[in-house]
Amino acid sequence: MLELAGIIILGILAQWFAWKFKIPAILPLILIGLLVGPIAAEYLSSDGQKWIEPVWNGEKGLFPGDGLYYFVSLAISIILFEGGLTLKRSEIKSLGQVITKLITLGSAVTFFGAGIIAHFVFNLSWELSFLFSALIIVTGPTVITPILRNIPLKKDISTVLKWEGILIDPIGALVAVLVFEFISVEGDGGFTKTALVEFGKILLFGTTFGFTFAHALAFVINKKLIPHYLLNVVSLSTVLLVFVESEIFAHESGLLAVVVMGMVLGNGKLENIKELLYFKESLSVLLISILFILLAANINIEEMMLLYNWKTALLFGSVVFIIRPLAVFLCTANSSLKTNDKLFISWVGPRGIVAAGIASLFGSKLVKQGVEGAEYITPLVFMVVLGTVLLNATTARYFARIIGVFLKNSYGILIVGASPVSRLIGKYLNDNDRHVVFIDSNQNNVKAAQEMGLEAINTDIYSVKLDDNIELNDIGFLMALTGSTAINDFAINKFSNQFGENGTFRLISAEEMNDPERIPKEGLFSNTDDYNTLTEIALKYPSIQEIEIEDRAHYEELIEIINQNEDMTPILVKDNRGVFEIISSYNKNIAKIEKGFQLVYLGKPFDI
Repeated sequence: MLELAGIIILGILAQWFAWKFKIPAILPLILIGLLVGPIAAEYLSSDGQKWIEPVWNGEKGLFPGDGLYYFVSLAISIILFEGGLTLKRSEIKSLGQVITKLITLGSAVTFFGAGIIAHFVFNLSWELSFLFSALIIVTGPTVITPILRNIPLKKDISTVLKWEGILIDPIGALVAVLVFEFISVEGDGGFTKTALVEFGKILLFGTTFGFTFAHALAFVINKKLIPHYLLNVVSLSTVLLVFVESEIFAHESGLLAVVVMGMVLGNGKLENIKELLYFKESLSVLLISILFILLAANINIEEMMLLYNWKTALLFGSVVFIIRPLAVFLCTANSSLKTNDKLFISWVGPRGIVAAGIASLFGSKLVKQGVEGAEYITPLVFMVVLGTVLLNATTARYFARIIGVFLKNSYGILIVGASPVSRLIGKYLNDNDRHVVFIDSNQNNVKAAQEMGLEAINTDIYSVKLDDNIELNDIGFLMALTGSTAINDFAINKFSNQFGENGTFRLISAEEMNDPERIPKEGLFSNTDDYNTLTEIALKYPSIQEIEIEDRAHYEELIEIINQNEDMTPILVKDNRGVFEIISSYNKNIAKIEKGFQLVYLGKPFDI
């Protein structure tokens, strides 16, 4: 009982520590696991016992036999399903080819490159060398996300790393399974047939079970055949059912099945997708906290001492500084990514829970089978996991600054409310190379925005948690454009610090419009236009107009004309470099006006 409670308490403390100091939680979690496991047994415990013993050894321990690895497998399935839910087809657009190459060609480069180096550096057999390389193919989303969350980057970079991290997990697991099968099969002639059969079974059952159960679950949820209070637990049990059933038909196909299931649900028409995401996210945090402590504690000091030599540094350096960059640059050739983008993607390649979990499983099995050199597998993989996380967590932000991918100014725009007026303004800004994101609880508004090629999130600002969305790292402007003053005020109060670095604005209310002394400092556009008047203008003249400014006097003249016309409202001033300044209803004095600047407004076209 004490061990179970201790794992949960220590895990949550590690998560808080990671949040406080803006580092990936995996780092303190592994260090805690090593402390209560091998370090405690060797240096701190009076009886030579680990403070937390994951596997039952006849005297103490949490899991008998293979129980630990069954728990690890089920937990990883839930984590990967949650990751699959967050993958949206609309995010990748032109980057689909790059991501596809990274999880195919990139995996092959890592597999063969790391395998060859491991063979010659540690004198491992070819089979064990390629098992090691298969296990480090994966770049875990559980460690990439907290790293990227604290670095303002271009959306393309964040998207590539996020998709690669989630999609490559089942691929790495699949390759590791095939290599493990090769090692386990006796005789030279049996491998080809066994590998082909296993590969086919994994793809067939993994995709079939994932696709089928995703649609079945979506159907029963949308038809309200499940009571609301059972929604999350039924979804959880379905994920476990899919994983177990797929595993029964094809060993190690479960990971692929749950990722496919998550992707299908995440991109489908599931009414309660937000609730599933919140529940699975909380559950994933708890499971990750438990898993990393258990797996690190399960390592023995003898295994750690195997790595106490120069060979470890050579292998690690080769994986991080040669193989990863080689894979990235090959996969991103002729893409829209710039050289500094590719360098940053090359630098950020931390391994995560799937690598650690499967390494512990396969490593211990091969040790029990008496395979020579198998004792190196688990500590080598943990060395890569801990080393890459430590390297990326401590240097990624500085490296981003050095190579010039760190966004000093966040010019992206978050628009609360995706009404027709908002979509007109957002489309103009998007067409002028601004990253625009809408949030709206109205599915029809969100769909209309997406059909215009705009990024929109269907969510409720009262419950949404946007701070984990790494694609919003470049947001620096917040515009609340709903018809509800209460919602606009709430959005300003809730998100201004996070997304309003360069400006926070909202529409004025009808009451404020009739009393100039009540116009707020964050008021938008005009002191004579609220949501209703803007909507009327957009219905009559659904377009954004531009007119060139001669000087400040000309600008003030234009503003006066627009304010006197009920079919127009000013929006922003754009300089000759494309940088804009949003017009405030509180103060229309733009800091700088020069010839060649443009006044941008909504409504009726006119010539002057």
